Amino acid sequence: MNVLFLTGEFPPMQGGVGDYTRELGLALHDLQCQVHIVTSPQAASSPDLIVHPVVERWDWSSWRIILDLIRRHHPDVVHIQYQAAAYAMHPAINLLPRRLGWLGANRPRTVVTFHDLKVPYLFPKAGPLRRRVVSELARRSDAAITTNREDYENLRAALGTPPALIPIGSNITPALPAGYNRDDWRARWGAGPDDFLLCFFGFINDRKGVDTLLRALSILSGKSDSPTSPRLLFIGGQTGSSDPTNAAYLVHIKSLITELELEDRICWTGYVPDDEVTANFAAADLCVLPFSDGVSFLHGTFHAALAHSLPIVTTQPRVHLPELVNEKNIFLVPPQSPKALAQAISRLETTPGLRQILGDAAKTLSGQFTWDRIARQTMDLYHTIGAGAQSQRRLYPS
Repeated sequence: MNVLFLTGEFPPMQGGVGDYTRELGLALHDLQCQVHIVTSPQAASSPDLIVHPVVERWDWSSWRIILDLIRRHHPDVVHIQYQAAAYAMHPAINLLPRRLGWLGANRPRTVVTFHDLKVPYLFPKAGPLRRRVVSELARRSDAAITTNREDYENLRAALGTPPALIPIGSNITPALPAGYNRDDWRARWGAGPDDFLLCFFGFINDRKGVDTLLRALSILSGKSDSPTSPRLLFIGGQTGSSDPTNAAYLVHIKSLITELELEDRICWTGYVPDDEVTANFAAADLCVLPFSDGVSFLHGTFHAALAHSLPIVTTQPRVHLPELVNEKNIFLVPPQSPKALAQAISRLETTPGLRQILGDAAKTLSGQFTWDRIARQTMDLYHTIGAGAQSQRRLYPS
């Protein structure tokens, strides 16, 4: 099978979609696929993948580049990794499957994975037309994939037919640096052996509930009956490479830290290699991910915390997720409730046995989201839509 991925971001660009594309590409390579990555110039080469960092602008001009690569490499599948911000909110990627349809009966099959359902920018007051452009991408593709139950239900309602549901996995494989010492690693963030160290992983944006986390930390820092005043470690890059709105939100968050007088309780790792992400997870006592719209399996940061056996406090999902059982493999609180979040953190601080139960169960749950399993589901979908049934020696018309 010859697969050509389209993605607006790819490592070392910072972003979950780029990391996802690399991990899925490597897992498909292990299944004997040849994998091409068509992406932006900031991307770098990757072992076992053929990277084409050639699209400077994801506008109408990108079509010519993509069509040329299709003619040269004859893919069985063109697989679009869709996140509106990664394509500068331009609709060219949304209309590409329609254009590929002009290649005729022997065209490559087109698949789109929706990493979110955000709409592109068209023109002022475009209104419902923007939503129709997202639906157009799904309808004109041979298969549409959603990564989580919420997007699955929303896209099924928009299309009238169910898309595929194939989850994502952790973009960080747990592996500690050589010579790792937990106490030494905690000490670099100002946490002693008896301190309670919280961690948050991922970019700072308005969906992550970071303001709720800060207000909960402020409540805990002022409690006279708290065993300690917890410290908070932000792991990873702050804003990512794709969404410019993250920078404005980060300014707000840093202002809130100052307002709440939390500067001495918070540390930032910045963007670090994968083994240092693992080291920082291992140094923490509890991971706190208070998503403002509820926890979802669409978040790679959530999958990473599960894979690292961390006890996790997060927010109640908007739709029922049967995999999550409160106080068995997760600890759930209402979204946007600093008081409830502070109470949960305080309880888990004083019940290490419950933290151990949650961490062990999180690791077990993460076994449902391995990349080899995800790649096999993806390959099954490719075969279902007829990919690979045609000769590799195609000639595509202009």
